Amino acid sequence: MSAFGSLGAPVAQKDVEISQPPGDTVSELRFSPRANLLAASSWDNQTRIWEISSNGQSIPKAAIQHEAPALCVDWSADGTKLLSGGCDKAGRMMDITTGQTMQVASHDAPIKSCRFMEFQGSTIAVTGSWDKTLRFWDLRQPTPVHTFPLPERCYAMDAYGPMLVVGTADRNMLIFSTSNLGQPYKVMPPILKWQTRTLACFPSTDQAEMGFCFGSIEGRCQLQWLEDGSKPPPPPQRSFSFRCHRTEKETYAVNSISFHPVYGTFATCGADGTIAFWDKDAKSRLKNFPTVGSAITASSFNFDGTIFSYATGYDWSKGHEEHKQGSKVAIMLHSLNPADIKPKPPGVKLPGKKY
Repeated sequence: MSAFGSLGAPVAQKDVEISQPPGDTVSELRFSPRANLLAASSWDNQTRIWEISSNGQSIPKAAIQHEAPALCVDWSADGTKLLSGGCDKAGRMMDITTGQTMQVASHDAPIKSCRFMEFQGSTIAVTGSWDKTLRFWDLRQPTPVHTFPLPERCYAMDAYGPMLVVGTADRNMLIFSTSNLGQPYKVMPPILKWQTRTLACFPSTDQAEMGFCFGSIEGRCQLQWLEDGSKPPPPPQRSFSFRCHRTEKETYAVNSISFHPVYGTFATCGADGTIAFWDKDAKSRLKNFPTVGSAITASSFNFDGTIFSYATGYDWSKGHEEHKQGSKVAIMLHSLNPADIKPKPPGVKLPGKKY
């Protein structure tokens, strides 16, 4: 992706903007796990797909139309299906090979989060809603195979391998396993003091290294490792919180957390318009990028970890009164310098500040 400019160039100076961006705030970005196809759900009632070519060009390919703002998007593991959910209370799926779209999920309130999972040899869809339910869908049936009542509205959700994590409006975390999706095997009471905005699972299926990271509206993240029943539980100090998108005078929401698919390091993006790369094992910041001038609302690494995509625009943190109709929305592509995102060997001093 050399067409993006020199590797490691500052964000927003050398990064490439996606052509024909959405007309309103991007709610979620997701790269295909199999190809350089980027999907974005947006408040303009559409979820769009672009193909990213080797010279850095973005080619609009298709779109899923909703009847209200689209709030979430996800790809199936084989990259052949795209799932989108929104304020029209519908989950819609596109078959990438045929271009056909069909409704596969429904709720009694907006769908805030959606994910594909592999369960007993089949692909299922999971949707979390503001109607305080989590629903599991066999894509061949019009009704959910299971509905789990949540303690509050679903605010964030992610899945990796056998693990599904749901964050609710009361700041609880519910962790499910594919060994029994009917009930959470662990419910974590509130850890951070303020509302959960985003969460992402560690890209690992090693039981000793499974966990997730979640961020709040007051510029703080929590890294949480999960207990492995076959081994002694990890030391309590292994899981910890840290400050990120905040200054001495102001705090900003952590709008997006994305893990690198190869190195396991991660990026946080905030309402302050900044991006930071972190090494969770070294407990240190790898790189901090200058502000892009507006809030960053979503982010995603591509399948091989060579491209980082992020969206800028209004993040609704100040309410609808501050939203300006026609304000610029952009999706940017950043060519990754491995030195910026690769974890450092033990004993090597990192340039960034400690958590």
